[in-house]
Amino acid sequence: MEVGFVGLGKMGGAMAQRLQNAGHQVIAWDANAQAQEAAGQAGIAVSASLQECVKKLASPKAVWLMTPPGEATETAINALQEHLNAGDIIVDGGNSDFRDTLRRGNALRERGIVLVDAGVSGGTQGAREGCGLLVGASEALFARLTPLFTALAAPGAFARVGNQGAGHFAKAVHNGVEYALMQAYGEGYELLLASDIEVDVLAAMQAWQNGCSIRSHLLEKLLEAVNPDVELKGIKGFAADSGMGRWTVEEAIRLRVPTPTISAALQARFRSQQDDSPTMKSIAALRGTIGGHAVKTSGEK
Repeated sequence: MEVGFVGLGKMGGAMAQRLQNAGHQVIAWDANAQAQEAAGQAGIAVSASLQECVKKLASPKAVWLMTPPGEATETAINALQEHLNAGDIIVDGGNSDFRDTLRRGNALRERGIVLVDAGVSGGTQGAREGCGLLVGASEALFARLTPLFTALAAPGAFARVGNQGAGHFAKAVHNGVEYALMQAYGEGYELLLASDIEVDVLAAMQAWQNGCSIRSHLLEKLLEAVNPDVELKGIKGFAADSGMGRWTVEEAIRLRVPTPTISAALQARFRSQQDDSPTMKSIAALRGTIGGHAVKTSGEK
């Protein structure tokens, strides 16, 4: 199958390579010259411009996007629609807000262009070795694009989860659950590390992974991270939130679905992003004014 591929970063470059290795004809483009060069060296046909990339495709055209969510994807879709015709397809494989997907899909539909949302999971390893795909599309479009999904996904790891918007929504909820799981593993790791009982933290976690109930892909990756240095001395405790966990909590509030664990994990990430917590500063000051408790000043240990 012939496919245009826009976005050749760590995820996109590996995915384009998987498609090509599976026998699909990939015509690619990226605004970043280094990404273009790397893809070209890997044997992928790259174009000098987005317009040229789309022009080389036979109609009806299919273009897969792997661009950052928000403005970058908005810009790419706006540019693409100027070079596509009725019956052509854009597949957004990025971590877009499902609400943006619904809005963009409605706008493209007026021009006869179809937007398919494909939530991609598995990180860079999944991009290389086979990812998970949560697809929002009609049954007919899903069947038409199944050769691409089969090439990209791990065995049995892709599914049509509903119509337009469902793919990115299911991926958002997935990431919310991932936030909660990562938080639980992190708290367990810290408790093992802090114990005044002599505990071999790495051995305990390896046993968890090799047969205990909490074994998982995420725990496997945590073991990779702590194996060189179990105390993670060179790592700062700052965890960004990509947006999907936040969107999950926002939708849970709208739907009145209680998600205390996911919400707490999101709040923990917000706290990690602060150099010093204004909340805890106010509590320390309040304890001083109420009970005369000592208050540490800035720089004091």
